[in-house]
Amino acid sequence: KKIKKLRQEMALSEVRKAMSLTQSDLAKVLHIKQAALARLENRTDMYISSLRKYISALGGELDIVARFPDGEVHIKKLHDLH
Repeated sequence: KKIKKLRQEMALSEVRKAMSLTQSDLAKVLHIKQAALARLENRTDMYISSLRKYISALGGELDIVARFPDGEVHIKKLHDLH
């Protein structure tokens, strides 16, 4: 089962591989070239919207959580906060 392959902390490429997808497979879903996907997976900084699209293409949902000493706050979609 795919979910058993997922660990608490993984690089994007590891998540993709755990979901049994190649770069070419995921690039087709995202309508980008495989080389562009390779660059995206190796970035140390990216837009949240890019990360959200990547995770969504894998069938997941991105949840951003801020952790404080007094508790956690789940950040709503950033475009909804205006």
